[in-house]
Amino acid sequence: MKADAQGNFTGKQLVIFGCGYVGVEVARQAMARGLRVTALTRNPLKAAELEKLGVTSVVADLADTDWHTQVPGTPDFALNCVSSGGGGIEGYRRSYVEGMRSIRQWSERHGRPGTLVYTSSTSVYPQGDGVHVDELAATGADAGERPAALLDAERLAQEIGQRSFILRLAGIYGPGRHYLLEQVSSGEVAGRGDHRLNLAYRDDIAAAIWAVLAASPAIAGGIYNVADDGAATKGEVVAWLAQRMGLPEPHFTGQPAGGRRTVTPDRVIVNERLKRELGWRPGYPTFREGYAEILRAL
Repeated sequence: MKADAQGNFTGKQLVIFGCGYVGVEVARQAMARGLRVTALTRNPLKAAELEKLGVTSVVADLADTDWHTQVPGTPDFALNCVSSGGGGIEGYRRSYVEGMRSIRQWSERHGRPGTLVYTSSTSVYPQGDGVHVDELAATGADAGERPAALLDAERLAQEIGQRSFILRLAGIYGPGRHYLLEQVSSGEVAGRGDHRLNLAYRDDIAAAIWAVLAASPAIAGGIYNVADDGAATKGEVVAWLAQRMGLPEPHFTGQPAGGRRTVTPDRVIVNERLKRELGWRPGYPTFREGYAEILRAL
């Protein structure tokens, strides 16, 4: 985000739907920038954390409608960063598709947000075989049921805001997320070591969100990939972590991580459009900077 854009947010209204790992960090930064923030979450503990930041919290399931009268209409900005509530593909579609449909209904009754941002996923791309994947790459049925649900949510998102941005996030990691570290410690890592691991650090995702919120009015919206510059193989990442943790290199199972049906495809997610059009740059350009920060905090 441009340095001179920070003051432009003072006094503006931001609504965050599905305020979890990424959303709480955005809410914290939003309060520091002088915005008025309302956040919706399923988790009462998360709501209490948000209230301590000065955020107005609403505890509700996004797919329901009982929150519609508790969230201010016509906000300057709205962010939907909901995650799946579990329950298989039905739960996935409830969180993403029915949740977005509920936002659309709320906006029709109470006023559309000026700018809507939806954090989707690079899992909507089915490509593998080491190809470079930008926003023009094909998406569709080949990606599977879950990515198809995300694409349905993306289409709904583009109908809601006066302008709408879709951010397709690579694998989210950052403070407090130790899943890969735990696998390295166990000696067994899911997936394949020769596949590239596309990552996005939490704070860089937040920076991408601010970049689109601060975008010139001439930019009517769009789709942007959010990933770091690394494109290292998972084997490189795991070997580096094992060395830093003083552990022997673990072996790869070749099987999907828990909850996934397939191993993540081997490809490089390209972030050039976000850099070129909005001036975003990752503060954690490779896994080394990000995981070094995580390891320091342990």
